[in-house]
Parts: sequence; structure tokens; C-alpha cells
Amino acid sequence: MIQLNELAQQRDDMNTIVTLTSIFESLASIHIAQIKNQVQQSQRYFDELWRIYTQIKVNSLFRFGRDAQEKVIDKELLIAITAEGGFSGDIDQKLIEWMVKEHDPAKQDIIVIGHHGAIQLIQAGVQFKKYFKLPGKDQNINVLPLIKYVRGYRNTTVYYQSYVSLMVQDVKKIELQTAVQQAGGKNQSKDIENVISEFNYIFEPSTIAVVAHLERTMIGITLSQVILDSKLAQYASRFRSMSVAQDKAVDSENSLKLSYNRAKRNLSDERLKEIINGLKKLTAAYE
Repeated sequence: MIQLNELAQQRDDMNTIVTLTSIFESLASIHIAQIKNQVQQSQRYFDELWRIYTQIKVNSLFRFGRDAQEKVIDKELLIAITAEGGFSGDIDQKLIEWMVKEHDPAKQDIIVIGHHGAIQLIQAGVQFKKYFKLPGKDQNINVLPLIKYVRGYRNTTVYYQSYVSLMVQDVKKIELQTAVQQAGGKNQSKDIENVISEFNYIFEPSTIAVVAHLERTMIGITLSQVILDSKLAQYASRFRSMSVAQDKAVDSENSLKLSYNRAKRNLSDERLKEIINGLKKLTAAYE
């Protein structure tokens, strides 16, 4: 009887796990849909800024939103975007190993986003300039502190997790300037009406200042999109993990149900045998 009760408890516990993994799987799926929509909206805004920027910029030089007299550190800035917790599998480890392999402390400084990546860098004995927590929300991400650092360096490269599909996530790196220019070049408008220039608009305090502001804004959008892409990959990884866990939990639950039903049937058979044997003994006694 004790064994039957234990099987019943294990069966109920496994049913709870099946329910929880299903809930977490659904939550991850909802986050994925929300982030995709957020990225599409920000891209439309970026396209409009890029259209204005390409019309009023005074030369082909991309200055990362720096002011004319702003000093620049003659180094490259490396930004690693990782998970806040340890639920991202081994993809964070691959990202950090890749970045550390290419890292030259004399020529490059590191900023890490996400506690998981910071811990791995510490364990590897690699120093980093600054650590930021991965934003908990998926909208209105504040990247101003990052932009401040980006403006101070000659160039910036970002290492991040990339969403390929629900079952596939990859590790990528991009040069921030190239990423901004590629994003702007994807959907350049061929409409030459309403041209924005110094001939028909007054720019305050100056054209250069407006161009710098647009560059900072576009860098902010690009960084936000990269962070969202990284979070998208993390949610996909969780979705995959929960999907695998749910399948295993369902198999275990079915196995426990089978074991419980067998044990219950065996117990019933034992009781039936005891009753039959008792009846036989009682009949023999009267004979």
C-alpha cells in the first residue's frame, strides 16, 4: 500500500512538472512574438532617420555621434551581450571564448552585458571595463550608458547571440558602424521629393550637431536591436529547453501512470487471491 501511495505522489509531481514546463514554453513563445514586433517597429523608425541623415550629412565620415572637439580613445571597444542567468546553455560560453580569443588588451577594452558573461570573463581571468545588467524588459531599453562609451572609442564591435529559428541559435559579431550603414542601406527610399537640406531647412544649433544627434539615435536603435536579437535567441533557447523538458516529463508521467496502474492491479489481484483463499479455507472447514 505504501508503494502505491508513493507511485501516486510521483505521478502527481510529474504532472505538475508537465504543467509548469508547458507554461514556461508558452511564456517564451509570447516573448518571442513581442520582440519580433518591437524590432519591426524600431526598424521603420530607423529607416526614416537614415533617410534624413543621408540627405543632411556633410561628408561620408561616420563619427558615432561625437561632437567636433570630443576626444577619442585610440582603442576598439568590444561589447559582449550575454544572458543574465545560466539558462542559455553553452552558447554564452562559446561567445566569450570567441571574444577572448580575439581580444588584445593593449588595443581593445571590453564591456559585458549580462551577469552570466561577466562571471565567465572573471573565471577566465579577463578584465573588463564595465558590466551592465541585461535589461529585464523587452521595450524602451535604455542604451544611453552604452552610447556614452561607444562615443569615446575609435570603433566598436559587438558579440551577441543571434536568433535563427526556434531550434537554432548562433553566435555573431558585428562592427557597429557597418551595422548602422547596412541597416540604413536595406530600405533606402528612392523618393527625391521633400529633400531635406540647408537650402530649405534651418538646423539648430548647427548641421553638424543635428547629424551627431541622428548618429547617436541610430546607434541607440542598432544597439537596442542587437540586445533584442540576443534576448530573442535566449527566449528561443528557453523554449527549446522547456519543450525538451516537457517531452521528457510527459514520458516520465506516462511511465509512472503505467507503473501505478500495474501496482494497483497487482494489489487488487493480491486482495482477490486472499479472499479466494479465505473462502476455500472456510469451505474446507465446513466440509
